[in-house]
Amino acid sequence: MRNIKLFTFIIFLFIYSCGSNKVSELPYYDKPDFTPQWVNDNESEKIHEISGFSFTDQDGKQVTNKELKGKIYLANFFFTTCPGICPTITKNLLKVQNEFSVDNDVRIISHSVMPWSDSVAALKNYEKTFNIKNGMWYLVTGKTAEIYELARRSYYAEEKAGYNSDSTEFLHTEHVLLVDKKGHLRGIYNGTIALDAERMINDIKILKNEK
Repeated sequence: MRNIKLFTFIIFLFIYSCGSNKVSELPYYDKPDFTPQWVNDNESEKIHEISGFSFTDQDGKQVTNKELKGKIYLANFFFTTCPGICPTITKNLLKVQNEFSVDNDVRIISHSVMPWSDSVAALKNYEKTFNIKNGMWYLVTGKTAEIYELARRSYYAEEKAGYNSDSTEFLHTEHVLLVDKKGHLRGIYNGTIALDAERMINDIKILKNEK
């Protein structure tokens, strides 16, 4: 009888230990080559986080990383006069917006890569043109060097090639990045592909179930 109780206790400890260190369903990305890593809860604290930032949105208000802390969000890079891929990416992100339009845990932030021409007024006009939901989706502008630094060194937006570029080289990427509530990179998608928009939605739902 004593052996049975001891065995049961050992099994309980094993299950508890596994439950408290559950390996993530979605990978983490810690390097610009986007090698995926699956880690447990304790190890995630050591993983790369998005650096601090402060930009101006389409309402002329400051948006910082602190306001996105505790939120799941998608980040991309665009410019309002882009005739090609930007409208396609925006339309795919609208699918995400519509899926989570009443969800206070989900945000989208689009950074202008031409901040010298993308004024607050231009961003506001873009918001109206595409029916972007104010308060959920931030269109931001700021200093070129700061946006490019954040894109390449923190979001790894252009992967390894972009990481080695400097702020004088024009930033151009189709990538959309998924960030979890703690500021970790958890997904990378081609924003021009409709199927990837569905992946974004599915992966956000997975993150919403994470503790």
